[in-house]
Amino acid sequence: MQVIFKIVRQNLGNSPTIQDYTLEAEPGHTILDCLNRIKWEQDGTLAFRKNCRNTICGSCAMRINGRSAIACKENVGSEVARFNQGVSGRGNDSPSPDPHPCEIPVITIAPMGNMPVVKDLIVDMESFWMHLKAVDPYVSTAARQVPEREFLQTPEERSRLNQSGNCILCGACYSECNAREVNPDFVGPHALAKAYRMVADSRDQQTAARLEQYNQGTAGVWGCTRCYFCNSVCPMGVAPMEQISKIKSVILDGKDDQASRSIRHRKTLIELVKQGGWIDERQFGLRVVGNSCRDLRGLVSLAPLGLRMMVRRKFPMSFESSDGTATVRSLIESVKHLDNPQQFETASETPEPVGG
Repeated sequence: MQVIFKIVRQNLGNSPTIQDYTLEAEPGHTILDCLNRIKWEQDGTLAFRKNCRNTICGSCAMRINGRSAIACKENVGSEVARFNQGVSGRGNDSPSPDPHPCEIPVITIAPMGNMPVVKDLIVDMESFWMHLKAVDPYVSTAARQVPEREFLQTPEERSRLNQSGNCILCGACYSECNAREVNPDFVGPHALAKAYRMVADSRDQQTAARLEQYNQGTAGVWGCTRCYFCNSVCPMGVAPMEQISKIKSVILDGKDDQASRSIRHRKTLIELVKQGGWIDERQFGLRVVGNSCRDLRGLVSLAPLGLRMMVRRKFPMSFESSDGTATVRSLIESVKHLDNPQQFETASETPEPVGG
């Protein structure tokens, strides 16, 4: 079948342009197969990265039809199916749209985001590697000083590293990260997924120092906007946002609400939802930004917003708890049980006193 590839072309310092290439392709051909054929048969100047062709190295990451993906993993058939679905859904007048539209399917290829383009589909990944290095993604252990000694792990300890250990550093999550787009200091989902691997590794001896590092401002875990884009594009199922949430949970367990505004924000959010089923906005700003009237600067900063809300009649003068407050509270407790099963098991296994 014929497929039109619209490829974003760009040289360093120039504006991007789109160039069309028509190719005869089979549904099972990968996007990388097609790019190779375009380069070999039609345009030898087309630039892109590739290496293993087996979803191992992550070299061929790019944006395919608007989402970051691995070109050697995605195939023409699945992309054409998305195209046909989009064409069929364009008009609502026909009750049974043609499942095989006449239009030639189009596959758009563009370079990854959040990184400057070097040429065509090749981006400069210096910031990607720099932010990875910033989290010290290496196990810190006495094994380095005692090379003849083995630091063994149980199967359970090793299993905690499996998901985050699957990362192939392709850059897809970094490319789609909203937080990285607006905050150049945020290290990115790839780095924090690797960071959790260090936190969870029983051989590492710097866990406390790592948690302090990952807890700093919006460069670490609190910079994540929880948009889930990193999870949706990860080709290896690492789910970076889940790893970020795990680090947050460990930090929250070891800190009180006076440690930082970020921690106070999360603890206050959970506490208010448990109390009323949803957030009491009157209390939220005062307790988080104003630190329950302890932070005068924070209180003053809230004044302009409060006045604007009052003028526009958007300030809630009262609060009514949700009808499902008890259900919400039980769900929160159930999640805590799942996150910290040992804590609950220890409490439940406390023996009752025996009279005699």
